[in-house]
Amino acid sequence: MMMKAIYLSEQYCNISIYQKPSFELSGKLAEETNRVAGVNLLYSEPPEARKSEIRWRLYVFKGGEPLNEPLYVHRMTCYLFGRERKVADIPTDHPSCSKQHAVLQYRLVEKEQPDGMMAKKVRPYLMDLDSTNGTFINQNRIEPRRYYELFEKDTIKFGNSSREYVLLHENSTG
Repeated sequence: MMMKAIYLSEQYCNISIYQKPSFELSGKLAEETNRVAGVNLLYSEPPEARKSEIRWRLYVFKGGEPLNEPLYVHRMTCYLFGRERKVADIPTDHPSCSKQHAVLQYRLVEKEQPDGMMAKKVRPYLMDLDSTNGTFINQNRIEPRRYYELFEKDTIKFGNSSREYVLLHENSTG
Protein backbone atom coordinates (compact mmCIF):
# COMPACT_ATOMS: atom_id res chain seq x y z
CA MET A 1 0.00 0.00 0.00
CA MET A 2 1.47 3.26 -1.09
CA MET A 3 0.96 6.44 0.93
CA LYS A 4 0.58 9.70 -0.86
CA ALA A 5 1.69 12.94 0.66
CA ILE A 6 -1.26 15.16 1.20
CA TYR A 7 -0.74 18.89 1.34
CA LEU A 8 -3.47 20.79 3.01
CA SER A 9 -3.70 24.49 2.63
CA GLU A 10 -4.24 26.80 5.58
CA GLN A 11 -7.76 27.57 4.53
CA TYR A 12 -8.85 23.94 4.75
CA CYS A 13 -7.21 23.33 8.14
CA ASN A 14 -8.34 26.61 9.57
CA ILE A 15 -4.82 27.22 10.84
CA SER A 16 -3.22 30.64 10.78
CA ILE A 17 0.52 31.05 10.92
CA TYR A 18 0.23 34.80 11.33
CA GLN A 19 -0.07 36.43 14.74
CA LYS A 20 -3.43 38.03 15.26
CA PRO A 21 -3.58 41.59 16.55
CA SER A 22 -3.93 41.90 20.30
CA PHE A 23 -6.34 44.48 21.59
CA GLU A 24 -5.36 43.89 25.22
CA LEU A 25 -4.29 46.82 27.38
CA SER A 26 -0.56 47.41 27.04
CA GLY A 27 -0.23 50.42 29.34
CA LYS A 28 1.58 52.41 26.63
CA LEU A 29 -1.16 55.02 26.36
CA ALA A 30 -1.31 55.48 30.13
CA GLU A 31 2.47 55.74 30.20
CA GLU A 32 2.42 58.50 27.60
CA THR A 33 -0.34 60.43 29.36
CA ASN A 34 1.86 60.55 32.46
CA ARG A 35 4.64 62.46 30.68
CA VAL A 36 5.26 66.18 30.74
CA ALA A 37 7.98 67.86 28.66
CA GLY A 38 9.51 64.46 27.95
CA VAL A 39 9.74 63.53 31.64
CA ASN A 40 7.87 60.57 33.14
CA LEU A 41 5.89 61.73 36.15
CA LEU A 42 6.14 59.66 39.32
CA TYR A 43 2.62 60.63 40.32
CA SER A 44 -0.86 60.32 38.84
CA GLU A 45 -3.80 62.16 40.30
CA PRO A 46 -6.49 60.06 42.00
CA PRO A 47 -10.14 60.09 40.88
CA GLU A 48 -11.10 62.09 43.99
CA ALA A 49 -8.86 65.03 42.97
CA ARG A 50 -10.65 68.38 43.20
CA LYS A 51 -9.82 72.09 43.30
CA SER A 52 -10.02 73.62 46.75
CA GLU A 53 -12.62 76.27 47.48
CA ILE A 54 -10.45 77.53 50.34
CA ARG A 55 -7.66 79.83 49.18
CA TRP A 56 -4.66 78.01 50.64
CA ARG A 57 -1.20 79.60 50.64
CA LEU A 58 2.29 78.41 51.45
CA TYR A 59 4.47 80.95 53.23
CA VAL A 60 8.17 80.21 52.69
CA PHE A 61 10.69 80.85 55.49
CA LYS A 62 14.45 80.39 55.62
CA GLY A 63 16.19 80.81 58.97
CA GLY A 64 12.97 82.21 60.41
CA GLU A 65 12.85 85.01 57.83
CA PRO A 66 10.06 85.13 55.22
CA LEU A 67 11.11 84.79 51.58
CA ASN A 68 9.25 86.50 48.73
CA GLU A 69 5.49 86.47 48.42
CA PRO A 70 3.37 83.51 49.52
CA LEU A 71 2.77 80.68 47.06
CA TYR A 72 -0.90 80.50 46.13
CA VAL A 73 -1.72 76.79 46.08
CA HIS A 74 -5.48 76.79 45.54
CA ARG A 75 -5.67 77.28 41.78
CA MET A 76 -4.95 73.67 40.72
CA THR A 77 -5.84 70.22 42.05
CA CYS A 78 -2.22 69.29 42.79
CA TYR A 79 1.26 70.81 43.04
CA LEU A 80 4.48 68.91 42.42
CA PHE A 81 7.56 69.86 44.46
CA GLY A 82 11.03 68.97 43.18
CA ARG A 83 14.30 69.95 41.54
CA GLU A 84 13.20 69.05 37.99
CA ARG A 85 12.07 72.47 36.76
CA LYS A 86 10.49 71.01 33.62
CA VAL A 87 7.75 69.38 35.68
CA ALA A 88 7.83 70.90 39.19
CA ASP A 89 5.06 73.36 39.96
CA ILE A 90 7.06 74.54 42.97
CA PRO A 91 10.83 74.12 42.47
CA THR A 92 12.91 72.99 45.44
CA ASP A 93 16.44 73.80 44.35
CA HIS A 94 18.25 72.29 47.34
CA PRO A 95 20.64 69.45 46.35
CA SER A 96 19.12 67.12 48.99
CA CYS A 97 15.73 67.33 47.28
CA SER A 98 14.75 64.77 44.65
CA LYS A 99 13.80 65.71 41.09
CA GLN A 100 10.18 64.83 41.88
CA HIS A 101 10.12 65.04 45.65
CA ALA A 102 6.55 65.34 46.90
CA VAL A 103 3.06 66.35 45.84
CA LEU A 104 0.38 68.51 47.46
CA GLN A 105 -2.96 67.00 46.40
CA TYR A 106 -6.48 68.26 47.07
CA ARG A 107 -8.90 65.37 47.55
CA LEU A 108 -12.65 65.14 48.02
CA VAL A 109 -13.11 63.09 51.20
CA GLU A 110 -15.95 62.28 53.54
CA LYS A 111 -15.62 63.79 57.01
CA GLU A 112 -17.82 63.34 60.05
CA GLN A 113 -19.43 66.57 61.21
CA PRO A 114 -19.90 67.48 64.90
CA ASP A 115 -23.57 66.43 64.60
CA GLY A 116 -22.52 62.95 63.45
CA MET A 117 -23.53 63.44 59.82
CA MET A 118 -21.07 62.71 57.02
CA ALA A 119 -20.17 65.53 54.64
CA LYS A 120 -17.83 65.69 51.66
CA LYS A 121 -15.02 68.23 51.83
CA VAL A 122 -12.00 69.05 49.71
CA ARG A 123 -8.90 68.77 51.92
CA PRO A 124 -5.16 69.21 51.24
CA TYR A 125 -2.92 66.14 51.47
CA LEU A 126 0.83 65.71 51.10
CA MET A 127 2.58 62.65 49.66
CA ASP A 128 6.31 61.94 49.52
CA LEU A 129 7.28 60.42 46.14
CA ASP A 130 9.94 57.99 47.42
CA SER A 131 12.41 60.85 47.85
CA THR A 132 15.91 60.03 49.05
CA ASN A 133 16.01 62.45 51.98
CA GLY A 134 12.33 62.48 52.94
CA THR A 135 9.52 64.94 53.47
CA PHE A 136 8.61 66.33 56.88
CA ILE A 137 5.37 67.64 58.36
CA ASN A 138 5.90 69.50 61.65
CA GLN A 139 9.42 67.96 61.96
CA ASN A 140 8.05 64.40 61.55
CA ARG A 141 9.24 62.40 58.55
CA ILE A 142 6.34 60.96 56.58
CA GLU A 143 6.22 57.55 54.93
CA PRO A 144 6.58 57.58 51.14
CA ARG A 145 3.63 56.95 48.82
CA ARG A 146 1.05 57.65 51.53
CA TYR A 147 -1.33 60.60 51.82
CA TYR A 148 -1.08 62.77 54.95
CA GLU A 149 -3.83 65.29 55.61
CA LEU A 150 -2.57 68.83 56.09
CA PHE A 151 -4.04 71.35 58.49
CA GLU A 152 -3.79 75.09 58.90
CA LYS A 153 -0.37 76.17 60.27
CA ASP A 154 1.35 72.87 59.38
CA THR A 155 5.04 73.24 58.52
CA ILE A 156 6.48 71.29 55.58
CA LYS A 157 10.18 70.64 54.86
CA PHE A 158 11.82 68.78 51.98
CA GLY A 159 15.05 66.81 52.38
CA ASN A 160 17.79 68.65 54.29
CA SER A 161 16.70 72.06 53.04
CA SER A 162 16.41 74.79 55.68
CA ARG A 163 13.35 76.22 53.92
CA GLU A 164 10.07 75.78 55.73
CA TYR A 165 6.68 76.05 54.06
CA VAL A 166 3.83 77.05 56.37
CA LEU A 167 0.30 76.27 55.16
CA LEU A 168 -2.24 79.02 55.82
CA HIS A 169 -5.39 80.24 54.12
CA GLU A 170 -6.98 83.63 53.53
CA ASN A 171 -8.86 83.60 56.85
CA SER A 172 -5.95 82.35 59.01
CA THR A 173 -5.23 84.29 62.18
CA GLY A 174 -2.11 84.91 64.23
